[in-house]
Amino acid sequence: MVTDLCRLTLVYPPASEGALLSVLLESEPPLRGFTTWRGAGHGFDFDRASHPEKVSGQVARGILTSVLSRPAADRLLDAIREQAPIPHLSFWIEPVLAAGHLT
Repeated sequence: MVTDLCRLTLVYPPASEGALLSVLLESEPPLRGFTTWRGAGHGFDFDRASHPEKVSGQVARGILTSVLSRPAADRLLDAIREQAPIPHLSFWIEPVLAAGHLT
């Protein structure tokens, strides 16, 4: 199956979620859907972490994922850069081999 779908994943500080969601919910054309959840970042770069985060060895993060076309993902990233530049936002894009609904 040939598809131009990809999965866009964003990892961001939870305090920036409101600004991020505003961009996504107001995007044109509208985003078909996405999922968010909470996670924890682990690693060696804890210079900006709070004291409790340094003690626990993890930084709170929000995670958002959506399946969309690659051009739509690129447009969305551009919109986030322009409308809500979020420090410490990480992203990656992965190919999606198939997607759909089971009914």
